[in-house]
Amino acid sequence: MELKATSYEVGDAIATITLNRPHRGNAWTGRMHTEYRYLLGQAEADGAVRAVIVTGAGERFCVGGDAKALDGHAEAGSYDAGTPVDLVTPGETEFAPFREDFAYHFALSKPVIAAVNGAAAGVGLVLACYADIRFAVPGAKLTTAHGPLNLPAEYGLSWLLPRLIGGARALELLLSSRKFLTEEAHAMGLVHRLVAREDLMDETRAYVADMITRVSPEALKQSKRQTYLDFHRDVGASVREANALLNEMVQQPDYKEAIKAFLDKRPADWGKP
Repeated sequence: MELKATSYEVGDAIATITLNRPHRGNAWTGRMHTEYRYLLGQAEADGAVRAVIVTGAGERFCVGGDAKALDGHAEAGSYDAGTPVDLVTPGETEFAPFREDFAYHFALSKPVIAAVNGAAAGVGLVLACYADIRFAVPGAKLTTAHGPLNLPAEYGLSWLLPRLIGGARALELLLSSRKFLTEEAHAMGLVHRLVAREDLMDETRAYVADMITRVSPEALKQSKRQTYLDFHRDVGASVREANALLNEMVQQPDYKEAIKAFLDKRPADWGKP
């Protein structure tokens, strides 16, 4: 696929997806959504990729839906996502609810880390929330944005945000659509780490590199899968699956390598036969 609204690079087992419309604050379009899902599919299928970083080009992460597209919806009197019918859905064979827009992040076997380099509004905030971990620059403005536009909470954010920061805090942000800074988001637990702009990508990459060095691919995959499935099921089901996975994973070569590396006091060589 020709990339017009994003860019993609892979290095040191990390795929970096950059929203690349800096002249428009990386405003979201159907083309960007199509490319983003395609690139997630590429990263998921690439055995050399262990994790994904998502960031924005320029000074902003994503300011929300493109104003021209929003105006087009008003003129047409209906909403058009602007995406093709053959849109890539990463992890589409997983749990059925994970096949929907943005919920497809939950079906990925690899962690997604958002490096929020500036303002994130509307669908931009949605994208950041669906990442597994969020680093951000100080002083960046965030907002759900939908209320003043006479729109609903977008893409399941009304389901996800209460699970990330608690119902009362989430409801206040959803009802008010007010702007708040990444410092407040950090205090809420929505942002995991605040990092100076000049250090954001280096520190994010260093964190991810350490994670994928210390933690096996299967442990990352199953920990992520268990957590998001547990949002939908009871504790008994969670315990039963954890016990089944324990039995399966101790039989895998990476478990033997993990124990040997622990005893030898060295990093594990994941994927070693």
